[in-house]
Amino acid sequence: MIYVGIDVAKDKHDCFITNFDGEVLFKAFTIANNLDGFNDLYQKIVSVAEDITKVKVGLEATGHYSYNLLGYLI
Repeated sequence: MIYVGIDVAKDKHDCFITNFDGEVLFKAFTIANNLDGFNDLYQKIVSVAEDITKVKVGLEATGHYSYNLLGYLI
Protein backbone atom coordinates (compact mmCIF):
# COMPACT_ATOMS: atom_id res chain seq x y z
CA MET A 1 0.00 0.00 0.00
CA ILE A 2 1.19 3.50 -0.87
CA TYR A 3 0.11 6.51 1.19
CA VAL A 4 0.03 10.10 -0.06
CA GLY A 5 -0.44 12.92 2.41
CA ILE A 6 -1.36 16.36 1.11
CA ASP A 7 -1.43 19.67 2.97
CA VAL A 8 -3.79 21.84 0.94
CA ALA A 9 -3.37 25.58 0.44
CA LYS A 10 -4.63 28.25 -1.94
CA ASP A 11 -1.80 28.34 -4.48
CA LYS A 12 0.19 25.19 -3.67
CA HIS A 13 -0.02 21.83 -1.96
CA ASP A 14 2.68 20.16 0.11
CA CYS A 15 2.86 16.41 -0.47
CA PHE A 16 4.59 13.37 0.98
CA ILE A 17 4.58 9.75 -0.24
CA THR A 18 5.38 6.71 1.89
CA ASN A 19 4.61 3.00 1.86
CA PHE A 20 3.07 0.56 4.33
CA ASP A 21 6.47 -0.12 5.93
CA GLY A 22 7.07 3.59 6.57
CA GLU A 23 9.73 3.86 3.87
CA VAL A 24 9.83 7.38 2.48
CA LEU A 25 9.27 7.16 -1.26
CA PHE A 26 9.24 10.93 -1.88
CA LYS A 27 10.31 13.43 0.74
CA ALA A 28 8.05 16.43 1.20
CA PHE A 29 7.59 18.30 -2.08
CA THR A 30 5.36 21.09 -3.30
CA ILE A 31 3.05 21.13 -6.30
CA ALA A 32 1.18 24.04 -7.80
CA ASN A 33 -2.59 24.11 -7.41
CA ASN A 34 -3.11 23.64 -11.15
CA LEU A 35 -3.11 20.91 -13.79
CA ASP A 36 0.68 20.90 -14.15
CA GLY A 37 1.06 20.36 -10.40
CA PHE A 38 -1.59 17.64 -10.36
CA ASN A 39 0.14 15.84 -13.25
CA ASP A 40 3.46 16.07 -11.40
CA LEU A 41 1.91 14.47 -8.32
CA TYR A 42 0.27 11.73 -10.39
CA GLN A 43 3.54 10.89 -12.15
CA LYS A 44 5.29 10.55 -8.80
CA ILE A 45 2.54 8.26 -7.53
CA VAL A 46 2.56 5.94 -10.54
CA SER A 47 6.36 5.79 -10.46
CA VAL A 48 6.23 4.06 -7.06
CA ALA A 49 2.90 2.21 -7.18
CA GLU A 50 2.78 -1.21 -8.79
CA ASP A 51 -1.01 -1.18 -8.57
CA ILE A 52 -2.76 2.21 -8.61
CA THR A 53 -5.72 0.70 -6.75
CA LYS A 54 -3.41 0.21 -3.76
CA VAL A 55 -2.88 3.95 -3.19
CA LYS A 56 -4.55 5.88 -0.38
CA VAL A 57 -4.59 9.67 -0.50
CA GLY A 58 -5.35 11.83 2.52
CA LEU A 59 -5.86 15.55 2.29
CA GLU A 60 -7.28 18.13 4.61
CA ALA A 61 -10.66 19.62 3.91
CA THR A 62 -9.84 23.30 3.49
CA GLY A 63 -12.95 24.33 1.65
CA HIS A 64 -12.80 24.96 -2.04
CA TYR A 65 -8.97 24.93 -2.27
CA SER A 66 -8.94 21.14 -2.48
CA TYR A 67 -11.83 20.69 -4.94
CA ASN A 68 -9.82 20.74 -8.18
CA LEU A 69 -7.16 18.36 -6.87
CA LEU A 70 -9.76 16.02 -5.42
CA GLY A 71 -11.68 15.95 -8.71
CA TYR A 72 -8.46 15.25 -10.61
CA LEU A 73 -7.47 12.36 -8.35
CA ILE A 74 -10.91 10.78 -8.39
